[in-house]
Amino acid sequence: MKTLTLDVRDASESMADFVRAWKTGKSEKSVRISFATPELLWKVLTTKRWELLKVLCGAGPVSIREAARRVGREGKGGPQ
Repeated sequence: MKTLTLDVRDASESMADFVRAWKTGKSEKSVRISFATPELLWKVLTTKRWELLKVLCGAGPVSIREAARRVGREGKGGPQ
């Protein structure tokens, strides 16, 4: 199972993690996306994106089409 962690932390902490992984050649078991400020996090993580993350949490592998269906955003048609 993959784990995604969203957090707010100082750039020096993120860089320290990067340097540690670079030196050891070992990546983390989870994925981390860090933001410099809470405001930046909420600018990127819009209400609709947060809704999608909540729906997909613990769902396992899901296609993009299924993810859209689960949040009621199925497209009609598409490129012809």
